[in-house]
Amino acid sequence: MSMRALVTGGGGFLGRTMVEQLRAEGATVRIVARGRYPEVEALGVEAISGDLADPAVVKRAVEGVDTVFHVAAKTGVWGRRSDFVRSNVDATAALLEAMRAAGTPRLVCTSSPSVIFDGHDHTNATAAQLDYPASYLAHYPETKAAAERLVLGANTPTLSTVCLRPHLIWGARDPWLLPRVIARHRAGRLRIVGDGKNLVSLSYVDNAAAAHLQAARALSPSAPCAGRAYFVNDPEPVALWPWINRVFAEVGLPGLTARIPYWVARGLGGVAEGVWTLLGREDDPPMTRFVAAQLATSHTYDVQPAVDAFGYAPVVGAEDGLERMFADWRTGVKP
Repeated sequence: MSMRALVTGGGGFLGRTMVEQLRAEGATVRIVARGRYPEVEALGVEAISGDLADPAVVKRAVEGVDTVFHVAAKTGVWGRRSDFVRSNVDATAALLEAMRAAGTPRLVCTSSPSVIFDGHDHTNATAAQLDYPASYLAHYPETKAAAERLVLGANTPTLSTVCLRPHLIWGARDPWLLPRVIARHRAGRLRIVGDGKNLVSLSYVDNAAAAHLQAARALSPSAPCAGRAYFVNDPEPVALWPWINRVFAEVGLPGLTARIPYWVARGLGGVAEGVWTLLGREDDPPMTRFVAAQLATSHTYDVQPAVDAFGYAPVVGAEDGLERMFADWRTGVKP
């Protein structure tokens, strides 16, 4: 019997890839999102438009499905806290309530390594080694952590839940991560923060999507992964700044060499946050303390627990992923 799946945020970067993989397996798929996505709907999915924090919307969305992939979230490094709370916490709470009422048995939730980011280096870390920090440098990780706690706390014999933490999702059709980095470099507004030697784990979008399907297939009340969180990045970390410079070369930009000490970037970020708060601005400041810490520190994560618990297996290698993305840029619109 094929899966009957709901993908929240099914029109987005990760969500659309997940929908494609589900449809390729013969699953019946419904998506719910704020907007309309004709290219996704053309895959043969049912689409519901609405706000996930609205109980009526999520009640309709979960009807008749056996697996929910909760991908939708408000991301970003700046904005009103109330908007992050509504999209990330309230929406998750409403979804869980609707699933309990409908008797939906499985939930795979997209979380983020930022929920445990404390501003320090993390090296080949596992979820079991890292706890939630006492405070956060941005509303996004704070509210994603609150949502993750809700999901993991909701795991019961009748509702099996698992949270996956892909890190820095990239690939063809990326609308946000690499295009924004490239735009900042073109504008002369990007600097290497710190010594430039930091290592990071990345998540190719097809691998992140596949991890969710693999977790769903293994998820049950007695499964080892039930009620737990896992990192699901690509297995081998990269040297962040050389990797970014390789991307710059593909789009005809010079390599980035200009540097700024971490303590200076963090200080400027704090000042910018204060000014933006005073002025009530909702656009992103030129720097924040969270961004400075993310760019300067190493954050690499061990996927072996995910391999052991639900058979996580990447479907695209790192080099193949780069070539696929570059090929897409060469035949389409470069970022």
